[in-house]
Amino acid sequence: MAQSLSLLVAYPKPVIRAGLLRMLEGSGIKVVGEANHARDAVSMARKLSPTVILIDAILPGVDSFDVVRKLRSTVPDAKLLVLSAVDNPTYMARAHAAGANDYLLESLSADELVATIKNAAAGKPPGKGSRYATFLAQLDTRESSGPASGRLTPREQQVLRHISLGLPNKEIASSLAISVETVKEHVQNILRKMGLKDRTQAAVWAAQQEPA
Repeated sequence: MAQSLSLLVAYPKPVIRAGLLRMLEGSGIKVVGEANHARDAVSMARKLSPTVILIDAILPGVDSFDVVRKLRSTVPDAKLLVLSAVDNPTYMARAHAAGANDYLLESLSADELVATIKNAAAGKPPGKGSRYATFLAQLDTRESSGPASGRLTPREQQVLRHISLGLPNKEIASSLAISVETVKEHVQNILRKMGLKDRTQAAVWAAQQEPA
């Protein structure tokens, strides 16, 4: 008999969570837990050892990608799927660096949701037609040479951290109380010093330096 596929849903938005559960009806996927908060997601994952965990990219009060990293450490055998309302390459970069197996958009259909969960549970990579698969293929090309060992100034390190959080230049400028033009200059210096090609590669590198 095939092993049952168990799913933990870590999604604080009740309406969307209810919709997801309806989409899974009759699929053979057993939802073993629903978590509203990050702390519940980690404790429930430890207790239930689900096959797959579906987690919101924007959990209230925490960094969701830190939670993904924690889940990867807590339940290393589980497949981690990040679900998001936004098609954001930097979010995808952080999901990848944190150990997520796939990155899904809330606009996906019921059939796509079921197929993606089953695909991940089977240990297969994201399907060729998925946005995340395309991103990973592009990322492999970007990462081929690896970052250089340039030394960043404290301000450049701050800017890099903000880039890793997916913030645009205007928001970085506001957060650090500097001009947008100054942010742009820092970004170019970061890319040059680290031998990186773009912001997405910078976000991946920064996320990979975060402690597990």
